[in-house]
Amino acid sequence: MSEFDLTTREGRWRHFGSVDPIEGTKPTVKEEMTDLQSTHKDFLFEIEEVGIKNLVYPVVIDNYQTAGTFAFSTILTREEKGINMSRILESVEKHYDNGLELSFNNLEAVLHTLEKHMKQSSAGVDVSGKWFFNRYSPVTNIKAVGNADVTYGLAVAGDQVTRKELTVQATVTTLCPCSKEISEYSAHNQRGIITVKMYIDPSATLPTDYKEVILDAMEANASSILYPILKRPDEKRVTERAYENPRFVEDLIRLIAADLVELDWAEGFDIECRNEESIHQHDAFAKLKYRK
Repeated sequence: MSEFDLTTREGRWRHFGSVDPIEGTKPTVKEEMTDLQSTHKDFLFEIEEVGIKNLVYPVVIDNYQTAGTFAFSTILTREEKGINMSRILESVEKHYDNGLELSFNNLEAVLHTLEKHMKQSSAGVDVSGKWFFNRYSPVTNIKAVGNADVTYGLAVAGDQVTRKELTVQATVTTLCPCSKEISEYSAHNQRGIITVKMYIDPSATLPTDYKEVILDAMEANASSILYPILKRPDEKRVTERAYENPRFVEDLIRLIAADLVELDWAEGFDIECRNEESIHQHDAFAKLKYRK
């Protein structure tokens, strides 16, 4: 028999080994506790980035609430031992309103709050989330919700934006030109995963539809767009459009680049397309980098 009353939670805890807290000797009041992070002396090197990663937090993208995965950082001078990481979350909370709005303007405001709260001269953030948007089937015009992945990258030093980036990843259909050329009928097709990283001029004024502009360059140049809902007339159109527009991965990234190079607010871009091949056990891919 147990010496403890197993009909109570406390009794069961003690039965499984729980004990009373010890009478400690260290302070329990914050103001009396030693703050090692705030130690100042020569710590040999300045640190360019120190902060937190894999912070999952509610965000709002174009009125859809979703989850964002954040990495925040600040600089750390040679004379400082460490940063107060709890202040990063406190800075975020100052801008939280049923989700953190994911836009460059709002992220810049968060970073300026972070600079001030951390007493540092620079700060940066990278945050990834699922971007949802309305998508209509090509013939029957039925509305459903499509999605793509977006990553915002931003850094500030004082009042200046020093890094401004947007990465969009979306899936498309690609139909093989070689297969179409050599076959008596049909052609193999596959799902292509396109990733575009845009390097944005911090001094440029972005159009309100900048995400849509990038996504359109990715999807319109593919063999076909992907749709959440397709009725039979839609499926016929999608299949025929893919056959009418065969694309190698090499073709696709060049066509996307031709659209993106015209954007006056872009300093450059990286493009990758990876095809999940339907007749091979491997994937095909192509990469392209461009700087103005």
